[in-house]
Amino acid sequence: MAKIKTKFVCSECGYETAKWMGRCPSCSKWNTLVEEIQEVKGNRRAVFSHSAKVTGSEIKAVSLKNVESQEAPRTFTKSKELNRVLGGGIVNGSLVLIGGDPGIGKSTLLLQVSNQLASSGLKVIYISGEESVKQTKLRAERLGINSENLYVYAETNLHYIEHTINELQPDFAVIDSIQTIFHPDITSAPGSVSQVRETTSELMRIAKTMNIPIFIVGHVTKEGAIAGPRLLEHMVDTVLYFEGERHHTFRILRAVKNRFGSTNEIGIFEMKEEGLIDVANPSDVFLEERLQGASGSSVVASMEGTRPILVEIQALLTPTSFGNPRRMATGIDHSRVTLLMAVLEKRAGLLLQNQDAYLKAAGGVKLDEPAIDLAVAISLASSFYDKPTRATDCFIGEVGLMGEVRRVSRIDQRVKEVEKLGFKRVFVPKNNIGNWVNSRNIEVIGVSMIKEAIQKALND
Repeated sequence: MAKIKTKFVCSECGYETAKWMGRCPSCSKWNTLVEEIQEVKGNRRAVFSHSAKVTGSEIKAVSLKNVESQEAPRTFTKSKELNRVLGGGIVNGSLVLIGGDPGIGKSTLLLQVSNQLASSGLKVIYISGEESVKQTKLRAERLGINSENLYVYAETNLHYIEHTINELQPDFAVIDSIQTIFHPDITSAPGSVSQVRETTSELMRIAKTMNIPIFIVGHVTKEGAIAGPRLLEHMVDTVLYFEGERHHTFRILRAVKNRFGSTNEIGIFEMKEEGLIDVANPSDVFLEERLQGASGSSVVASMEGTRPILVEIQALLTPTSFGNPRRMATGIDHSRVTLLMAVLEKRAGLLLQNQDAYLKAAGGVKLDEPAIDLAVAISLASSFYDKPTRATDCFIGEVGLMGEVRRVSRIDQRVKEVEKLGFKRVFVPKNNIGNWVNSRNIEVIGVSMIKEAIQKALND
């Protein structure tokens, strides 16, 4: 008779132990050990020794030089933004994880992609563990989806799912969501560490053996990380995060891991009644509501993967009513804002210790590269002096602790994007001037110190 045992598994790293501990000894996180029930059949153990002989087919190590290079075949969707994020299309046999807040549009995006592939003649199966077939049909009708090659299946048992995939032999599969699927041989509840780990492992095996791409939806925690063990993100080939505010129409699809392409690529979508629509020129979108002649505003050309995007940075300084001034930032790292304000106070003579500071990257985009430093500093100085910058000025550069403006990468791509949108002047680090050919349609101003940049931007 099978014996029932319990174990404690860390939800962050997957560490297993026989007793509960407040702190995981593997990843040092607190209160992450969750009790699970495991079924042990008998007490047999597989013992391996160095003298054991290998039976069956043996795979030998080969020199890397002798391995033939082969480009991974890709399937292209009608969404150019999704193709960009995936590195040029969907790789056959890949396992892609997409996560995001509830209601952000994960299921809508995957249902639209499924319809696009089915309309091109591919056989697609959409497996839903959260909705019935009729509910999925209602959502498909709202999006105008009605393809013969798109099959819908409502099931949570992994054995039934595997049987259906083997029987249907689809070219593309979607699992919505991984936290609802359970392995019948695992006694713990769906969504637990063991279930998520085992079901993902089985889906990875199906994707590789049948050479079909599988997209799986992952729930997120209140902190924004994908729910379940951290091992889940390590197992899959690609991890995509769907970002954006539920009350705004724009959505950002960001790749944080991609074995077949570049990371940190983003795709911009707009949510409409007919579903998610590609945004071909996101720079226009992020700048379309910018006020003319308003102080505390500047524009930066930020690189998101291989794409330059122009974003407005807004700053508001007000006299503080408390002993400690407040520092708040949305879309910009709070520590970076604090550092830049210290540099402005020490190197540019701005008295900011009695000012509350509020900063925002307009449009809901998140900026985390050093090249935004100059634009953030100019916005703060513009709000402090209550002097607006020119509407046709753009600022690119990293600011050091000495107040110097340091060079940034891919300056030529950034300036070309700025010029394309009709800007007349762009402020860049002086050391970047010689790295590209100047254009006659835009004035490029090289600056070496933050004080010099503020004077030229606000007084010229």
